[in-house]
Amino acid sequence: MKTQIATTNAPGAIGPYSQAIDCGPFVFASGQISINPATGEIPAGITEQTRQSLANVKAILEAAGLTMANVVKTTVYLADMADFAAMNAVYAEAFTAPFPARSAVAVRELPKQVLVEIEVLAAK
Repeated sequence: MKTQIATTNAPGAIGPYSQAIDCGPFVFASGQISINPATGEIPAGITEQTRQSLANVKAILEAAGLTMANVVKTTVYLADMADFAAMNAVYAEAFTAPFPARSAVAVRELPKQVLVEIEVLAAK
């Protein structure tokens, strides 16, 4: 059985998908780009975009009754791998040990030409 998770504290889906799905012992969150849900704006630069993407992830997890401590796996999509160190510095502020497993990949392009997208898998 799966249940949709939705919150207005994170950007709404811009396609036929859910912000997150609660499925038994796990919550699967869709990739979050750096849209500020209050303003619709995208901040400039990888540091602020990473910060906003993680804030959106946090809001979705909170809607599911979870925290960043529940995250067991992340995937980070970067428009340019040269931004890895800056993204990683902000990412390190969002999580504590034991850190989630992570993949980080560079992709050709991300929605709305953002620099980063972050998706998570959280355990209840």
